[in-house]
Amino acid sequence: MTPKPKSLLGKFLLWRAKHISQDRFVLMLSVLVGFITGLVAVILKNTTHFIQELVRSDYLDQYFNLYYFAFPLIGIILTVIVKRIINKPISEGIPSTLYAISRRSGFLQVYKTYAYLITSALTVGFGGSVGLEGPTVGTGSAIGSNLGRMMHLNFRQRILLMGCATAGAIASIFNAPIAAIIFTIEIFSLDLTLASLVPLLLASVSGAVTSIFIQGNDYLFHYKSLAAFEISDLPLYALMGVLTALVSVYFTKVYFYFDELFTKIKSTWQKVLIGGLSLGLLIWLVPPLYGEGYELINSLLNGEVISIVNQSILYDWFSGPYIVVALLLGLVFLKIFASVFTFGAGGVGGIFAPSLFVGAALGFAFAYLVNQSGLSTISTTNFSLVGMAGLMAGVLHAPLTAIFMIAEITAGYDLFIPLMTVSAISYLVTRSILPHSIYTMQLAKRGDLLTHNKDQAILTLLSIATVVEKDFKKVKPEFTLGQLVKVVSRSKRNLFPVIDEEGVLVGVLTLDDFRTIMFDHGLYDNTYVSELMSPPPAVVDVKEDMSSVMKKFQSSGAWNLPVTENGKYLGFVSKSKLFSVYRRKLMEFS
Repeated sequence: MTPKPKSLLGKFLLWRAKHISQDRFVLMLSVLVGFITGLVAVILKNTTHFIQELVRSDYLDQYFNLYYFAFPLIGIILTVIVKRIINKPISEGIPSTLYAISRRSGFLQVYKTYAYLITSALTVGFGGSVGLEGPTVGTGSAIGSNLGRMMHLNFRQRILLMGCATAGAIASIFNAPIAAIIFTIEIFSLDLTLASLVPLLLASVSGAVTSIFIQGNDYLFHYKSLAAFEISDLPLYALMGVLTALVSVYFTKVYFYFDELFTKIKSTWQKVLIGGLSLGLLIWLVPPLYGEGYELINSLLNGEVISIVNQSILYDWFSGPYIVVALLLGLVFLKIFASVFTFGAGGVGGIFAPSLFVGAALGFAFAYLVNQSGLSTISTTNFSLVGMAGLMAGVLHAPLTAIFMIAEITAGYDLFIPLMTVSAISYLVTRSILPHSIYTMQLAKRGDLLTHNKDQAILTLLSIATVVEKDFKKVKPEFTLGQLVKVVSRSKRNLFPVIDEEGVLVGVLTLDDFRTIMFDHGLYDNTYVSELMSPPPAVVDVKEDMSSVMKKFQSSGAWNLPVTENGKYLGFVSKSKLFSVYRRKLMEFS
């Protein structure tokens, strides 16, 4: 007789199993996750803006803009202190979510349901030049992951809930439910099936409705009007696509260059001082670099270029049309530095907003320069919008997201052809130079990246540590044939690893290697394992990605390969075990 569950959750799950089908239950959870992440997005945005209003109050204006220098450093210091209190790693939200999917079976730690909220609000609220989208996605994904674990969902369903959380978060932030779904599919490599699409739709709508209910039906960006698309402007849009691609490559390379530099600095507080002071100096010189930068984007969309140097010590130098272009291009490059300094110092945020900022500034500068040169008369608003799409397509490797995101958040559906042109060109050029996005580059290098290729995705999900077989009898090179025969008599295998005194694998021995002499007693005392063994055809490291392991099996022709950990023998991995686990994972993944 099966014992009855005592906990309230256990009783609920038992009732659910009897009355609600699994598929219907997942649909209900998708709505719940969308609502929660939508609420999280609203709370994070309002908390951040509240902090910004406090630090940018009229009382502080008497100190000119010196607080632009001081407060970003203060925010990062507070962020680092919170990190120390939590005492667990808090990295960029989307890459950590992708890693959890590929290497942690879709499990995100509970602390991530609140850690991103606190740290990103402090970082961005005090002036950190990053966005809130990544932390919101990280928080929502952690909620979806832990909810899936509580409800005893399988791997595929947990991943789907994490995707629903992402869709709900993006839809809530940008009021763009269609783009939110596309973003989730592009970034998380989810299969576009009816079983996954409907939950994503429900979560996205739920997140958007939650935001609208609390804050009203408003778009993130505003502009007076869009110019009609002219076919004669198509070459200029194509050129814009190339420019955004080149800047996307620059953005990504600078990001990882400084990431490596700050990684080499071992002292946390040294990172804080170097990054925080550098960030403060940039924001002091150019205040539009403060925070997410959405204020500047709206100013550019409305042609208000004076805001570029508003409250800056460079204000007195603001004159002449080409100075405008120079300052805008300065913003393009300085925003990237401001973002990497924020991350390097220990701040928490995302690169979604910085990419939009850079794209808007680049697009406006391009259009402004064309207009001033007299070559043509084009809309600065149009090119600011397509510049945002181009940077998003290049930096994030998400061209479809870029098209629909900009179209939805601006209600600028008249720009579909320019958006498609710029996004496609930017994506293709960027990908030809950088095969992976800023989110996935490091994951790809480690072999931890899921893709839309199902076979490759399953190989990524497999871990060597879970398939290692350790029931092989070990022998030493100094063993005699007589000692070896005794080991064979106790073994159920015909393969024997040869291990030295320090546990290092020095060779392998098969039964076929000594079958013809194993009953020759005259050789028992004067024939040694070191004479009989042979080097392994290949050696697998326990942390090695599965694609590499499969290549080693193919090139060596072996059926079993030894596995080592930190140079020490661990066990063997076999083709049969891999195929068995692969088939099981394929059924789970489908």
